[in-house]
Amino acid sequence: MRASGNKNGALPILAACLLTDEPVTLKNLPRIRDVETMMALVSNLGADVEWTGPNDVRIHAQDISPEVDEALAKRIRASFLLAGPLLARLGRAIVPPPGGDVIGRRRLDPHIHAFAELGGVYEFTDRY
Repeated sequence: MRASGNKNGALPILAACLLTDEPVTLKNLPRIRDVETMMALVSNLGADVEWTGPNDVRIHAQDISPEVDEALAKRIRASFLLAGPLLARLGRAIVPPPGGDVIGRRRLDPHIHAFAELGGVYEFTDRY
């Protein structure tokens, strides 16, 4: 018997696929809405994303954009996980506020402060 994939592990791993321009194959991903949404976010950034098996995905993020789609970001809290890989790879990220379920206080401040400690500069605009 094989353990099923875990959403809380899959979402950051999908975001991390943006760190390379080489193809990445992920196995044993759960086929659930949050994973599908994160795949759509990665695809919208310009990566080629495809299911290659019942729970296997291939991602090739050769040429990507720094701007995360606002409508897709509103669907999932984990959309903010894309900021780090975009900053690391492209030197900039345009990330709207994440959406998703409201199940208690989950702030973005720790992420933003960590980016600042690593030398990142951030700007809040009327839009984001």
